[in-house]
Amino acid sequence: MRSVMSGFLSVASRSRLWGRMGMLAGGMALLAGTGVAWAGDNGNLTLQLLDRVNTLEQETRDMRGQIDQLTNQVQQQNAAMSKQIEDMNFAMQHGHGGTGGAGLAAPVAADTAAPAPVAAAPAAKRSADDLLKAGNDALMQQDYAAAQTDAQQVLSGPRSPRQVDAQYLLAQSLAGQKQYRQSALAYYDAYNRAPHGARAPSALLGVAATLVALNDRASACQALDKLASEFPEPAPRIKSAEQVYRKRAKCSS
Repeated sequence: MRSVMSGFLSVASRSRLWGRMGMLAGGMALLAGTGVAWAGDNGNLTLQLLDRVNTLEQETRDMRGQIDQLTNQVQQQNAAMSKQIEDMNFAMQHGHGGTGGAGLAAPVAADTAAPAPVAAAPAAKRSADDLLKAGNDALMQQDYAAAQTDAQQVLSGPRSPRQVDAQYLLAQSLAGQKQYRQSALAYYDAYNRAPHGARAPSALLGVAATLVALNDRASACQALDKLASEFPEPAPRIKSAEQVYRKRAKCSS
């Protein structure tokens, strides 16, 4: 009887053991399946992240290249402007004659070499006096482009004393358009064409005014010193404006 009972208990115990082992095996299989799914999802997410990172890196490289290109352009423009201002300062310090004046006249000639086309149909050719009158009228009406065109037509015509007035008108029209660098050169060329003429003090004052607008205070003070040295008793309006620009440029004297 004991042997039968013990055998029966042994069989029951073995059955329970096999049942527990089966449940354990099923759980392990379920966990293994879940792990595979997680691994697959993680793999897809990793690929997406890598693709996004590569895209961002390429966009960053493209943006850096554009910034470098813009920086180079700005540096080249600043260098060109500084070179022309230095040329003008050199000419002012070494007098108006010789190669100094010629060196400054060249950039202005380049600016004025292509006159704006006249829209009107062919008509009677206007004289230099007519063009200057029309240009000064346009300047008074703040039509600076028209004033520039009239001045350039006089400058492109036969050489005459009125070209000094045309050069001065050109400088004024460029200043009105806030093209201060070209205006400073045009003012100095107006002075250089007739350094003892009636326009010379105003032209030097114009050089100083445009240099102040360019925030080149040291060069503006040099122009004002040249004005005071060559014209110690200018017209009252010139003297008054000189003092104003000396204060703006913070000149030492």
